[in-house]
Amino acid sequence: MENIKLFEEKKVRSHWDEEGQYWLFSVIDVVEVLSNSSNPRDYWFKMKVRVKMEDGLELSTNCRQLKLKAADGKMRETDVSSCY
Repeated sequence: MENIKLFEEKKVRSHWDEEGQYWLFSVIDVVEVLSNSSNPRDYWFKMKVRVKMEDGLELSTNCRQLKLKAADGKMRETDVSSCY
């Protein structure tokens, strides 16, 4: 099941994982909502680089890639994270 959630009138792409019984949310969409960034993809990329340099942690290891419908209507892989 794929779904769009609204948060303060901004779209957040989501997907229900039937097997694990949890929601997955597009990290880029959540970054846009929380940071109000005009370029959330670049914001996420720079944040991953900064955290890796400063803390030695890879944020993307906590995320997985899933194909979700992009603004252009095509299915594209994007980082997603779960919410239990």
